[in-house]
Amino acid sequence: MVGAASAAGSTSGSTSTGSTSGTSSVSASTTVSAEQALSQVYVSSVTVDPQEFYPGDQGIITVQLTNTGTQDVPFEHADILNSQNVYIPDETLNPYQVQTYLGPGNTMTYTFQVVAKPPEGIYYPVFSVASQTSGSIIYPIEVQVASTPIQEVISLRPDNFALDNTDNVNLTITNPRVGAISNVEIIPSGTGFGISPLQSFIASIPGGTSVNVPFAVTPYQDGSNVTFSIQYSNGQNIQNPHTDTVVLPLDIGPSKTAASTDINDLALTVSDGAYQLTGDVTNTGITDANGMVVSVGAPATPVEPYSTYAVGSLTSNDFSSFTLTFTASDLSAIPITTTWKDDNGNTLSTVQTVDLRSLASSLVTSSRSSGSGSGTTGATGVTGATAGSAGGYAGARGGGGLLGFGGGRGGGLSSFYPVIIGAIVLIAAIVLYVKRKWILAKFRKQ
Repeated sequence: MVGAASAAGSTSGSTSTGSTSGTSSVSASTTVSAEQALSQVYVSSVTVDPQEFYPGDQGIITVQLTNTGTQDVPFEHADILNSQNVYIPDETLNPYQVQTYLGPGNTMTYTFQVVAKPPEGIYYPVFSVASQTSGSIIYPIEVQVASTPIQEVISLRPDNFALDNTDNVNLTITNPRVGAISNVEIIPSGTGFGISPLQSFIASIPGGTSVNVPFAVTPYQDGSNVTFSIQYSNGQNIQNPHTDTVVLPLDIGPSKTAASTDINDLALTVSDGAYQLTGDVTNTGITDANGMVVSVGAPATPVEPYSTYAVGSLTSNDFSSFTLTFTASDLSAIPITTTWKDDNGNTLSTVQTVDLRSLASSLVTSSRSSGSGSGTTGATGVTGATAGSAGGYAGARGGGGLLGFGGGRGGGLSSFYPVIIGAIVLIAAIVLYVKRKWILAKFRKQ
């Protein structure tokens, strides 16, 4: 607080005391010289904003004086004496030319706007304030000037972007300077993509620290670039505008880190007039696949109960079994589609085309062998055309009989009556042939 006092309020003299009987009282009045009063005032605080100037930056130097003495001290003509590179601009008015008084125990603050010009270096402009009757206070102030730039880099991005798919990117801003930068705005621009957020704001980035600024980017066309404009002020309470840019090319191509699927260990059976295909699906990619669904496509026609198969989430390097049911007249190229979502909610899919003819051929051959060995109904293709494409075999849903004879669409034991009768006749013929001598001998005796 600044106190004002007239010259008559201060006199020089000696201390006087007085006393009375029975009680004692002491009154003291001390007056020191102007030089002694000035010696009890000191520079208690100095701040420089920004802590490190860019060449050409404006800045604010704040100086505080504290009076630890017992009487007012008059001051006038407070100033920053121009150094070689740090100075008060000519157009700036200095409000500290008039005389003011700094009272006992109080602090006075002086604020100066200065400019730092190149080259880089450390400079020592001098704070000066005069006391009308006793001299001046002189205090050098260190000011650093450096052109060290802030650093911006795209620290997180996919190896490739995919059209209409959203990917996360991180813009990392590092401040290697001594002091903080403030009012940092990141504004993306360009065409052929969507981005969120449309801009980002950071109040302050202290010296020697960095921040990550996330964006979600969705390319709509190949060959697009995202240009990030980084605008900031050097310092905390002063406007020193600076701008940097970073360009992010949106390269379109297959991702090296996305989930990827592989279909293997397939087996084919026939059930209720339809093919039933079982197998394993493996996530051979680096990231997880969420909400995975497996299905077949044309020429196969999905049927229930497993027209599609929901696997769920499949982590990297994990696998899951699946079952699909379908009908088809041609098994030479059956597409198996695997669909899932990534962590950003994008829908991804892969198609693996498989040839099931060898599996169907084994199925038909096994069915015929089973029929000849046991006489039970064998499984064949869904239709005669299907079985023919699988391996040249035709058959109805009921299956065949012994040696390829007999068997009807209805199936059951009755379908084997002709076979059984034929077998009985054959056995009887064999018995008669073996016993022919004995039979002939009987006839001769008669």
